[in-house]
Amino acid sequence: MSDIKKYYYLKLKENFYDSEQLIILQNMQDGYLYSDILMKLYLRSLKTNGKLMFNDMIPYTPTVLAQVVRHQVGTVEKALKLFKELGLIEVLDNGAIYMLDIQNFIGKSSTEADRIRNYRQEITTQEQLSCTNVQQMYTRDRDRDRDRDRDRDRDRDKKNKQKKYFENDELNCLFLEYLDLRLKLKCKNTDRAVKLLTNELEKYDDETKIKMINNSIMNSWKSVYPINDLKKGKTDNFNKVLEEVYNGTIQFK
Repeated sequence: MSDIKKYYYLKLKENFYDSEQLIILQNMQDGYLYSDILMKLYLRSLKTNGKLMFNDMIPYTPTVLAQVVRHQVGTVEKALKLFKELGLIEVLDNGAIYMLDIQNFIGKSSTEADRIRNYRQEITTQEQLSCTNVQQMYTRDRDRDRDRDRDRDRDRDKKNKQKKYFENDELNCLFLEYLDLRLKLKCKNTDRAVKLLTNELEKYDDETKIKMINNSIMNSWKSVYPINDLKKGKTDNFNKVLEEVYNGTIQFK
């Protein structure tokens, strides 16, 4: 019989049921049901070198395994959890189940050590592939969301440029220029943000609006702010008085 055919039969040691895992398993409530499920999974995985996955593509769910091993779904779910905790199986992210001790139950040969080592390497490779697939899915979804947001922002900005926010053409052009500046400042011109800006500007006359926008452009501000003309007027009058005093125009008694 060739080495390949050895994968199709199970050879147990005489102390198989004396291992700590089997003793713990069978001493549990429904333990003999669990050991029966374990044996059937071993036998089921022989043709696939210890790997349980339908057609090497579709993972076995507890519901499907319940039909295969002819036990209730709840019993199978508890059994799989226990097998994993006892180190009898390993479940990868893609759903593949590996029977970890399967190589110990294959007939001895000169290639036994290599076979066990290769089997562990296969599990490691599958884990790496699974992680890579998850990372690729995450990257693809992230890039898709980023492109969608970028396209949405571009369409919104294009739409904003076509709008007429103010009847005064000079004022409207200046406001569109300010919206472009906000984009360079990493500010999104959402409908709400633009509405807040226009609402603030509508409190003033066109001349003041233009001053406010120019002031924000000059200072690279992300918003528009009122200009305190009253304070500015008081400062100008005070400076004028100081100049007259200095020139001798005003004399104090």
